[in-house]
Amino acid sequence: MIRLALLRHGHTHWNREGRIQGRTDIPLDKTAKGDLAKLALPTHWRHAKLVSSPLVRAVETAELVSGRAPQPDVALMEMNWGDWEGKKAAELRADPQSDHKDIERWGWNYTPPNGESPASLRARLKPWVSSLSEDTIAVCHIGVMRVLLGLATDWHFAGPAPFQIKRNRLYIIDVKTEKWQLEADPVRLVERMP
Repeated sequence: MIRLALLRHGHTHWNREGRIQGRTDIPLDKTAKGDLAKLALPTHWRHAKLVSSPLVRAVETAELVSGRAPQPDVALMEMNWGDWEGKKAAELRADPQSDHKDIERWGWNYTPPNGESPASLRARLKPWVSSLSEDTIAVCHIGVMRVLLGLATDWHFAGPAPFQIKRNRLYIIDVKTEKWQLEADPVRLVERMP
């Protein structure tokens, strides 16, 4: 059995402002860095292979909670949100000229203007997951996590997701079974020992 543990990066100032980040390379904010420096990976995961998106917010998160540099992988890059990057979802929703809709209504094939669909992200991620040969922690983004968790739970970006993605938790998927299986409860990061 090979397990893939997904960890969402810490907050950036764009997250706190409600801005869509996508591939814009925004670093962690000072508060997130301080909070993450107090956390560590659970014992079982401390020596697992560590990979991350190449975006600085994911690399910084991985380094802070593990104490080591991750191996960046472009397959874990966040979904391209195209023309929506840097904008606030609330403002897009209020704009009658915008085609914005919440991700729970996208299906696999909806694409933000000049962006990337969940199906495109799925096509990028499935070969990467198939290449795993050991337990792996991937520090990545909510778009990447939605696609992988969707594949593990048969969620098709239609209606409420059967999972909630929270920070400072590992979402663990058994990826070497015929059908991927999401473990029922996420595993919290632990307080770092002084």
